[in-house]
Amino acid sequence: MLTVSNLSVQFGKRVLFDEVNVTFTQGNCYGIIGANGAGKSTFLKILSGKMEPTSGHIYLEPGKRMSVLEQDHYAYDDHTVLETVIMGNKPLFAIKKEMDDIYAKEDFSDADGERVGELQVQFEEMNGWSADSDAAALLSNLGISEEFHYTVMSDMDGKLKVRVLLAQALFGNPDVLIMDEPTNDLDFETIGWLENFLANYDNTVIVVSHDRHFLDAVCTHISDIDFGKISHYSGNYTFWYESSQLAARQRAQQNKKAEEKAKELQEFIQRFSANVAKSKQATSRKKMLEKLKIDDIKPSSRRYPAIIFEQEREAGDQILNAEGLAASLDGEELFRNVDINLNRGDKVAVISRDSRGTTAFYEIISGNQAPDSGKFQWGVTTSQSYLPVDNSGYFDNDLTLVDWLRQWAKTEEEREEVYVRGFLGKMLFSGEEALKTGRVLSGGEKVRCMLSRMMMLRANVLLLDEPTNHLDLESITAFNNSLKNFKGTVLFTTHDHEFAQTVANRIIELTPGGVIDRYLTFDDYMSDPAIKEQRNKMYR
Repeated sequence: MLTVSNLSVQFGKRVLFDEVNVTFTQGNCYGIIGANGAGKSTFLKILSGKMEPTSGHIYLEPGKRMSVLEQDHYAYDDHTVLETVIMGNKPLFAIKKEMDDIYAKEDFSDADGERVGELQVQFEEMNGWSADSDAAALLSNLGISEEFHYTVMSDMDGKLKVRVLLAQALFGNPDVLIMDEPTNDLDFETIGWLENFLANYDNTVIVVSHDRHFLDAVCTHISDIDFGKISHYSGNYTFWYESSQLAARQRAQQNKKAEEKAKELQEFIQRFSANVAKSKQATSRKKMLEKLKIDDIKPSSRRYPAIIFEQEREAGDQILNAEGLAASLDGEELFRNVDINLNRGDKVAVISRDSRGTTAFYEIISGNQAPDSGKFQWGVTTSQSYLPVDNSGYFDNDLTLVDWLRQWAKTEEEREEVYVRGFLGKMLFSGEEALKTGRVLSGGEKVRCMLSRMMMLRANVLLLDEPTNHLDLESITAFNNSLKNFKGTVLFTTHDHEFAQTVANRIIELTPGGVIDRYLTFDDYMSDPAIKEQRNKMYR
């Protein structure tokens, strides 16, 4: 279907890809993974023809059509929403536009009539007459109601634009579908629809995502970028992660016999195959795993930060009491009537369909913003540590990372450079990297610094507003595991499904109609019909 031959990419002295040879076949979904800077987005740009490699070439089977999720949110501002979606099938749209131009002529000739006849045959063969209805159905499934279908894209809200461009990429059943972070700015319900769509998609999908649940739901293969090469592995992300970790542990066990290692790996494959869900794509994945050879499993060279949250002291029974909290923005009500009482050990996923509401909630309970009404009180034994969605204010200085982190040291020992450097080293800032200033850090590096600060504070209550933003899969996995093991109380908001499902034991949803508060897992909360009906009423 799509073949990459002898692909090399070099920027100056830095070699990003070195003689890569891989093939993407029909019916499979490939999740492209790799550390930050490994070249995931660059690889997708080369596949889609938006960037030329240093050497090598890309071969797409003749007659096959490729579609790419557009990253330029302003590229179609002069077109209507419906027209933008149909433009996803460029050959179909070109025929439609030529027919429209001919029909618009005042002096319609016999030659024009013959040409229109030819175009109509091609248009019908491409199911062109159902294009409008197909595009409308896609938009509706992605939460774009009919009232917006003829709106000009420049007038659309930014988050709705993302959904329109996603519909454009999916339109017309492309043979190869390429997507870079398709779940960004989508709510959980829309992500669920996309997961189901792709899990039953018959053609080739190549996707980069930091959403582990999404990769698990849709991928038949993981394509790992490591050491300038790309290797395909059968299975989804969780299988790749667990098997690579198992292989790494086995490599460290020098005295273990080869046959014992083979038996352990084989049992792991069989167990994982038996647990694969019964979807169309998962069934084919199960067959692949059963045929997998032991030698196909390799240890990963990934580095995971050491994220460990500890409490300076354990909190008492009274954590947080809030009564009648309400907040609005520019006259628009974000939430009201928020009455909650937190208990020690609660791990709360705070959710809302409007992210401005959750951010306002954290800003209020952290003391940075006054509520429109209501009050709250923290327990006297609690200490809070807050990771805001916008952390830029913490890095508006020229301090090195050593001096930056030293600001939150509590003892003379913690202020010593060797101690701070050791702390930063665990968070993957080693050697000269610890002497960087905050101004030059990437988004992911800033979040890792903020997590270092939180670990040093040793609070017994953690407040986390979209904490996985900008983090790579390795950091997200380590962060996720640390929160599962944390003995204190956590309030967090995330668009990472796996994060919410594996950490939260309580869900609090903030709405303009009040609050919904349940001791449930995230999946149970989202799938409960009664709660869904209540949610819909409270957002009206």
